[in-house]
Amino acid sequence: MISFPPLPADPAAFWSDESTRRHEFPVCERQVFLAHAAVCALPRRVAQAEADFVHAASEQEPDYAWILDQTRRTREAVARLLPGAHADEIALLGPTSLALSLVALGLPWEAGDEVVYHADCYPANVYPWMELAHRGVRPVALRPARPGEITPEAVERALSPRTKLVALASANFLTGHRIDLDAIGQMLRARGVLLCIDAIQTLGAFPLPVEHVDFLAADAHKWMLGPLAVGVFMVKRAHWERLRPALLGAANVRCPDFIAQDEIVLADGAARYEPGVLNIAPMLGMKAGLEMIAHVGVERIGERIHALKRRLFERLSPFGFTPLGEVDGPRAAGMLTLAHPTADLPALFKALKAAQVIPSLRRDRAGKPHLRFSPHFSNTAAEMDRVAEVVAAHLPAV
Repeated sequence: MISFPPLPADPAAFWSDESTRRHEFPVCERQVFLAHAAVCALPRRVAQAEADFVHAASEQEPDYAWILDQTRRTREAVARLLPGAHADEIALLGPTSLALSLVALGLPWEAGDEVVYHADCYPANVYPWMELAHRGVRPVALRPARPGEITPEAVERALSPRTKLVALASANFLTGHRIDLDAIGQMLRARGVLLCIDAIQTLGAFPLPVEHVDFLAADAHKWMLGPLAVGVFMVKRAHWERLRPALLGAANVRCPDFIAQDEIVLADGAARYEPGVLNIAPMLGMKAGLEMIAHVGVERIGERIHALKRRLFERLSPFGFTPLGEVDGPRAAGMLTLAHPTADLPALFKALKAAQVIPSLRRDRAGKPHLRFSPHFSNTAAEMDRVAEVVAAHLPAV
């Protein structure tokens, strides 16, 4: 039903061969797109996967056997990006807030249990845990000096004998700080505490081993180069019986011939968290993006993102910009978030967009604005230089 031209034999062609780059990433024709930490611009083959499926659905009966096979292949593609996970541990649900809420709603909480979370995480990874207070659970907020800079020691200090779960982001959406996932996970595993990870800001950009992670959620529309409204929900096998599905329907409860039975028997694997039909067109787009990422290699992608960030910061730091978090290194994710002591950053943001340079404008809890640049492997060094040219032209005025 869907066919693509082959991926380039040399993955570096995605950024080193301009004709390949512009074909695979049409946004390059018009913009310097540096907002992958927000909502990505879709690669051509991702958009085409969605469009081809929708077009075919208007002409003929759906091929359900083909859809089931593509669903299986998508789970396998996700698992390959998550060392330590198995395909049957992957549910294909988005948005991230849905998956995180399923964890919050599905665990057998008892009055007096505690959940540790980060107060300056993205709201999707804050509100589900705060809401548990209505069920007698005590939310314990981590408040590091800078958002996202959560160490294993800080997590350990927040634990008590009643801690049931720790909910963190693999990287903070503002500062780009990546946590030491293995160290935190091993420490919690040794104490019998569950770990739930919002991985939306690293999955697809950096290696993400999940040997010591119990639950994980991530939308496709950032670093996975996929569409909105589809994503990943990982539940380790050991917790399938413990995490009760909060949503039930014909897809995740056995009902032969679509006839409701007298008892609830859940589907096998993480599919038990998918209550109805999946969002197939976006799922196929996500699969196309995952195949592209696997072809390049996530380790190579991470190295390239860091190289682009270094070049951009080298060009912008002489103008007085300072980074909010590390520029590169093991604790840095894909965002270069910058502050300036005097410039009107909202005005500079508008000027950049008018020049077809697309960053993000974000504010911290105090309301201070920051420019956040988030390049992916398809960006080029010349584009980083273009950002500096636009800033140089407009900074005196703002």
